Amino acid sequence: MVCKITSTKPARRRAAGFAMTEALFAAGVTTLMVVVLCNFIMFSSRSFAALYNYVDLDDDNRVAIDRITRDVRQANRVKSANTSTLVLEDADGLDLTYAYNTTQRTLTRTKAGVTEVILKECDRLTFTMGQRNAINGTYDIYETAAPATCKVVNVSWLCSRGIFGLKENTESVQTARIVIRNQKGT
Repeated sequence: MVCKITSTKPARRRAAGFAMTEALFAAGVTTLMVVVLCNFIMFSSRSFAALYNYVDLDDDNRVAIDRITRDVRQANRVKSANTSTLVLEDADGLDLTYAYNTTQRTLTRTKAGVTEVILKECDRLTFTMGQRNAINGTYDIYETAAPATCKVVNVSWLCSRGIFGLKENTESVQTARIVIRNQKGT
């Protein structure tokens, strides 16, 4: 029997390196992981922006409702009102005006010629006047026809913001029923 060595190279030489299919598979898995990571980053960014908007809208709404409540409670009387404007006679006898501008989406407060914006990004706002006596069996109050008989001011608004150009965040409707405490002649 004759024994010959036919090859001196190791048999594992063909297995060294990546084949084209293995390289394509690795590139596909890497691309998929990058896409998933980018989607997660975008979702997280949108969620953090939404959370910031809610907190900021809530702060602005709380400051505005506190300001309106303080002014109405200390007012002597309502001089005039409609759904978007409220004019009060302040405790010092000066006019105090709250006016909602639908095009600018702002609520302004004007006293002694000084105007300040107290609410921004407001989609709708309404003022209504009422009397102190409640409707039987409910917590609702009778609406008043004239400012002279107004003892309660109701205010309600809705604010919203957009994220990346789309209107998505909306703060819940803010409402308050405020009784005039310093009203003269009652």
